[in-house]
Amino acid sequence: DAYCDHLIVRDEDNARIVGTYRILNPGAARRVGGYYSENEFDITRLQYLRGNLVEVGRSCIDADYRSGAVIGLLWSGLVEYMLKGRYEYLMGCASIGMADGGHAAATIYRDLDAHQAPLEYRASPRLPLPLDKLDNGAPANLPPLIKGYLRAGAWVCGEPAWDPDFNTADLLLLLPMSRIEARYARHFVEKRL
Repeated sequence: DAYCDHLIVRDEDNARIVGTYRILNPGAARRVGGYYSENEFDITRLQYLRGNLVEVGRSCIDADYRSGAVIGLLWSGLVEYMLKGRYEYLMGCASIGMADGGHAAATIYRDLDAHQAPLEYRASPRLPLPLDKLDNGAPANLPPLIKGYLRAGAWVCGEPAWDPDFNTADLLLLLPMSRIEARYARHFVEKRL
C-alpha cells in the first residue's frame, strides 16, 4: 500500500500474521486525495479536523486468534500511533453484514441513539440504507468491532451507508482521543506513556 501504514500482529511461533489494521494519516490522505470514508459519506462537517484525523480500516483477525488478545495488541499499537503522531481524532467505517436484507443493520442503528455524535460531527451517507423500509423487529447483535469502538467512547456520525460491493451497511465512527473511556485509557494509553 503506497499510502497507508499498517499495524500487524504476528504469531512468531507459527510464522503467521494473525491481525492487521490499515491506517491513513492526514498527510497520506492529502497525497491520495482524501479518506476512504469519503467514498461512502459526505464528511464536510469534519473538514476542520483533517489535520488531526486518522482513518483506520481493514481490521482483520485470524479466526483462530479471536480471543481478544490480538485486538488488544492492535488497539495498543493504534493508541501508540495516535500519541506519537499527536493525532486527536480516529475515524473509520464499521460494517454490518446484510445477509438478511439489512433488517439487522437497521435495528442496530436504531439501538445506537445514545452513541450519536453531536451535530457538528455528523456525516451523510452517499448511498443511504433505506431505514424506513427495514427492521423486521427481530433482535440484532452488535458486531464486536463496533461494540469495542463504542465502549472506548466513539460516536456514530449518522445513518448507515449501503455498500453494495460488499453487501454491508457501514457506520461512520469517530473517536476523539479525549473521549477514550477511563478503563481503556488505563489499559492501552498508560502502557504507552
